[in-house]
Amino acid sequence: MTDRKYGRLIGASLGPGDPELITRRAWAVLNGDARWLYPVKKAEESSYALSIVTRGGLEVPADAEELVFPMTRDAEILTKAWARAAARTVELLAEGRDLVFLVEGDASTFATFGHLARVVRELVPEVEVETIPGVSSFAAAAATTGTTLAEEDETLAVIPAAYGVEVIDHLLDEFDTLVLLKVKPLVDEVLDLLERRELLTTSCFIEKVGSPDERIVRDVASLKGEKVNYLSLMLVQNPKRQRGELRRGCRKRKAEAAQPNETAAA
Repeated sequence: MTDRKYGRLIGASLGPGDPELITRRAWAVLNGDARWLYPVKKAEESSYALSIVTRGGLEVPADAEELVFPMTRDAEILTKAWARAAARTVELLAEGRDLVFLVEGDASTFATFGHLARVVRELVPEVEVETIPGVSSFAAAAATTGTTLAEEDETLAVIPAAYGVEVIDHLLDEFDTLVLLKVKPLVDEVLDLLERRELLTTSCFIEKVGSPDERIVRDVASLKGEKVNYLSLMLVQNPKRQRGELRRGCRKRKAEAAQPNETAAA
């Protein structure tokens, strides 16, 4: 068995805030020999992902290292930040030791890890990447509010609210439940839309789900004019949605089998 030139890059999903939602697999990796990497918005700033782990009782290793991912839409700043983060990750992987990148929520869903892993493998294609799945923020929000996201033939869409009210308005006619992520910049516009569509009473707002600062607002109209936390989402259900006819393949086949075989009868 030959030694690997590079360590593995592991994305450890931690769930949205409650350390008890960390999976056994992620917990084992965090307690293993892998070096920790964690995201921050600014250098030496607190990390939400790291706080989930520390609230779970784990000590932060002395060699744990932050990677800066600034909150900006400036393409030049973002490109430079991603390049620095990926280059540093490759540099550490070249030591032969595994790296575990801490991810709030689920690493495959609107997470930093997917982009980081992609850029790292563009630089070094032979790097092995492992993604440990976890509980998404909207799954935890549905559970804590007692909301059923979808039943039987119902439909579900998960989108960033930044797509705008026109897109959201259209999707309300196509899906029974909408999960609107990162609603902070568009709270008032979304509330106006929900009022026009008479969906305020079937909507729920959740902020920092699973954390000590979790907040649930069922009277969503009361949020008008309020500045909410970045880590917030809204569950919107449209019980009045008009549905088209479903094509049920298995049922159709059963119905056809119950009919006389005209060819055989002939």
